[in-house]
Amino acid sequence: MASTAHWDPGIEGKVALVTGAARGIGAAVVDGLVRAGAKVAAVDIDAAGLRQVAAESDGRVWPFAADVGNSAAVVRVVDDVEREVGPIGIGVSVAGILRPASVCETTDEDWAATFAVNTTGAFTVLREVARRMVPRRSGVLVTVGSNASGVPRVGMGAYAASKAAVTMLTRCLGLELAGSGIRCNVVSPGSTDTQMQRLLWTDDEGPARVVAGDPEQFRVGIPLGRLADPADIAEAVLFLASDRARHITMQNLFVDGGATLRA
Repeated sequence: MASTAHWDPGIEGKVALVTGAARGIGAAVVDGLVRAGAKVAAVDIDAAGLRQVAAESDGRVWPFAADVGNSAAVVRVVDDVEREVGPIGIGVSVAGILRPASVCETTDEDWAATFAVNTTGAFTVLREVARRMVPRRSGVLVTVGSNASGVPRVGMGAYAASKAAVTMLTRCLGLELAGSGIRCNVVSPGSTDTQMQRLLWTDDEGPARVVAGDPEQFRVGIPLGRLADPADIAEAVLFLASDRARHITMQNLFVDGGATLRA
């Protein structure tokens, strides 16, 4: 993460806030933003993981430990970032949890926890950062959703519903903020080689089964024949955060190797 590359206009020199930054897709987004020349406020509940990410950044990452499911904590973090790092020009909501279960077996606690992080947490981040961007009349907001927001999945009702909600929330916000020159988009990954994905595997054949698909669960495989790397998702986020996407807003970009057949 030490070197920077000046290939993303609109990113170099900006302050970016990234949630879910300690591992997986969030950490890959932090890495990409640093390489593109941004100063990154990394937010995660995992304080140790944040310290590791910051230690690899040559001083370009500021760690902020917080639970995005706690709205008051999000408000404090956004205030702290604006005061200690600078005005936020890029906001990326990645933090999410997955508690797989059929709808009939989903508990009230699991439903509430899933929406607290995946939907309400992202809502609070989007709202608080947007409130500060509007007077400056500039900024970019990207939400990392899921391809499950557009295709039914067995055992993922709470997760899919939470991601569908935050996808539409982000698009509505984009409509409201367009007049202020602020763009809002969604990146929807499919199966990606992260800790969350690995929790769904029961043996070494897990990746192969994901790629092949599962007719019993009405699940299409991945036409490109591979799982995504976190960096694949981060590249899409960086594109939408950059001036190369300056005329793109309210869009949902599926990055899933064709797995949803763009349903």
